[in-house]
Amino acid sequence: MMNESTVRRPGARGRTRAAAAALCLLAGALSAAAAGGSPAAALTPPVSITADDLSTWQTNGIVWSMAASADGVVYAGGTFSTVRPPDAAAGTSEQPAVNFAAFDAATGAPTGCSLSFTLSSGTATVRSLVLSPDGDTLYAGGQFGAVNGVGVSNIAAVDTATCTPRNDFKVAVSATVRALAVTDDTVYLGGDFNSVAGQTRNKFAAVTTGAQLKPFTANTDEVGRAVEVTPDGSHVVIGGDFFTVNGTNSHALAVVDATTGALDKSYPGFIPNTSTVQDLTSDATQFYTANEGTGGGVFDGRIALDLATFSQVWRDTCLGATQALLVHNGVLYSGSHAHDCASMGEFPDQPRKHLLAQSVDDPKLLPWFPDTNDGIGEPVGPRVMAQTDKGGHHYLWVGGEFTTVNGAGQQGLTRFTDGPDTGAPWVPNASVSTVRPGEVDVNWQTSFDTDDGTLTYRIYKDGASTPVHTTTGFSVFWNRPQLTWTDPDVAPGETHTYRISASDGTNTSAKSPAVTAVVASAAEAYPARVIADGASLYLRYDEATSTFAADASGNLNNAFLRNAPSYRQTPAAIAGPSTAIGFNGTDEYAYGNRPSASPATFSVETWIKTTTTRGGNILGFGNLTMEDSGQHDKSVYMRNDGRLAFGIYSGGYRAVATSAAYNDGAWHHVVATQGSGGMALYVDGQLRATNPLYTGNRNYEGYWRVGGDNLSGWPNRPTSNFFAGQIDETAVYPTVLSSSKVAAHYALRTGG
Repeated sequence: MMNESTVRRPGARGRTRAAAAALCLLAGALSAAAAGGSPAAALTPPVSITADDLSTWQTNGIVWSMAASADGVVYAGGTFSTVRPPDAAAGTSEQPAVNFAAFDAATGAPTGCSLSFTLSSGTATVRSLVLSPDGDTLYAGGQFGAVNGVGVSNIAAVDTATCTPRNDFKVAVSATVRALAVTDDTVYLGGDFNSVAGQTRNKFAAVTTGAQLKPFTANTDEVGRAVEVTPDGSHVVIGGDFFTVNGTNSHALAVVDATTGALDKSYPGFIPNTSTVQDLTSDATQFYTANEGTGGGVFDGRIALDLATFSQVWRDTCLGATQALLVHNGVLYSGSHAHDCASMGEFPDQPRKHLLAQSVDDPKLLPWFPDTNDGIGEPVGPRVMAQTDKGGHHYLWVGGEFTTVNGAGQQGLTRFTDGPDTGAPWVPNASVSTVRPGEVDVNWQTSFDTDDGTLTYRIYKDGASTPVHTTTGFSVFWNRPQLTWTDPDVAPGETHTYRISASDGTNTSAKSPAVTAVVASAAEAYPARVIADGASLYLRYDEATSTFAADASGNLNNAFLRNAPSYRQTPAAIAGPSTAIGFNGTDEYAYGNRPSASPATFSVETWIKTTTTRGGNILGFGNLTMEDSGQHDKSVYMRNDGRLAFGIYSGGYRAVATSAAYNDGAWHHVVATQGSGGMALYVDGQLRATNPLYTGNRNYEGYWRVGGDNLSGWPNRPTSNFFAGQIDETAVYPTVLSSSKVAAHYALRTGG
């Protein structure tokens, strides 16, 4: 991503912004059942900006740079030729805007300031914008030869009062200017150039606000992408692609003297050679880098460094290049295409997320998840951020390549504010369980709110308008743990219905569809035995039309159901009121909400019914959730011929298989175990295959998956990775089930 952009923070020295963002972190499995807990607030501190996008004019191209004035004007530069109203489709209701436009921060509409940045040959672009500390001058850098017909050379100064180019600021820069920073008397620039005002300046330079070249020399061997003046004005932090600064090794990042350009702090080996710095920003005590990598072993995340020592405070290791940074009220907001933060204990590889937030003190992800798409161009989504105040509100603007925001059409620009929060949480997914006599367990999958992690849940019974239970729980989009409440006021044989709402303190979701429970008068024998034998995960598949599969083990280790499988299939494998689930053999599957360490000793159990001749993965342990796993192990799968196989990875893919086929359209009980005695595979209560040689398996953090995952490398790999058929009563145990326990489970299929 070759881009640089600039932003001015209100009340702060004008500084550069060079696109960047990729984030990680935050989540934690939640269990909750006790009443009470403090009610949720509309935003989870320290986040103070809502995730609700505001109506904003659009561009027909890429926004690379922005600057925001203290009086509420947002300037945007890039590679575009028109702007159009918020709801207008591309090519309609357009107004000319040649690589530049100015907007009212509070309304999102254009102001009267119109400038045209052009080039006699080739494509003009504005890659950096920054305001002088007094706000009187807007400096622009990029690749252009004229502003409103006035000749310039890749850098220009604009009088903000009249919106006209300043004729007294002319300096020749030999190539693209990608980054700018400004003090009261100096303009710092970075980019592709090797000459400024006819003198050698490789990639970085400084001129006076009167356009005179300064002796400042911080020559680098590769492109400069970011410039940030420290708050005390004595140093300049530079970032880019370079490997040397003034002949000394320092890759991608360096701190130089603000007057001379002499190297004050080098960073050899600090950032991998395959990664670059795309943007820089700072607050009173720290500065922050936005990083982008190419190829394997890259670093795409953010680093926080201490301004006193220039040493690292923290770094995150999310993958998905960071393009833009902005600090507000103790929160580092960023634009990126983050897709894998598993190395930080957060979400595994999945579709990209483009706008994220984290505390300046901690790399953990905060619950703030507005989103864009990748858009056009490279494409990577957001490229730049800016902020300002107007009319008693604080506004955060985002520009880039995107063409949608929060799922709706919106190109090039969007904005957010500090309130009011208007977005309600998702409707909770609920289910009920009556495994124990005289009790009803109300289970639900915690909801998701784009700007609040802690939500308040209210349970309504039998159509009442007053909740019978209220509690709170924390969730983020990749971690929506199960919560459970046991209704104490029921009697055997009674029928009750339950609905649940979620609230962020300001906005409340609709109530969930009613779920009905008939209170059991006696324990169901099969589930009671599964729980008694120590299941750590137990999915019964009694939910209807949701993404939620409740865990009946008591460990609240629920599963996500993907791509709308067939719910509440009957007859189920076990006699009684429970139902099964059907998978299509193409893209439907379930995965555990909670990652876990790879078990050395375990048992997996499930029931299957199918007539497929394409095989498929029935149950296994993979490292990914939203796509096929790169690491996959502990798999029970069906071959094309209907025979069942159980495989583990131990120096290679090792599998045992049955001699008989089980794709006969009948229910079959399948149990696979591994421990000190090796591997064993049981079908319908009988041991069908074993191998005592393999007592270990691949060690990695992963998720239990049901109905489909990668089967690459497995012996007699079937045609399909996904299982077509019905599945029921899936359980995982941290122990090896004995043959007698397996037989006992099978015998209880008729209800005991």
